[in-house]
Amino acid sequence: MGRDRWYEVEEGGALIVARRWPVRFDLAVATQLPRGGRRYLAHLVRQDVWRALQALRGFVPAVRVTRSGGGLEVVAGGEVQGRFDRVDAEARIAAVLESPANRARWMRRAR
Repeated sequence: MGRDRWYEVEEGGALIVARRWPVRFDLAVATQLPRGGRRYLAHLVRQDVWRALQALRGFVPAVRVTRSGGGLEVVAGGEVQGRFDRVDAEARIAAVLESPANRARWMRRAR
């Protein structure tokens, strides 16, 4: 697997995008989004979460997207090697997921 490759796995009705397999969510934040393209959405969310947490030593992002009701449940987070401030890291992920500008961009592009 090259440096630019990601695991994209369908598991139990969810699409999971992760750098390592098996995936591990040491930290995770969930949100609901309208229905859209799961694969592209997962990669867009992963990129934005990575940008927000790239300074977190040992962070390996992962995103799980599941169809639920009339939309999508998105769980973003990932694995962290070593000690970290969970409250701060999850607050940063939540800020990414709840940003109106991010959500609008994701839904525009994830068709």
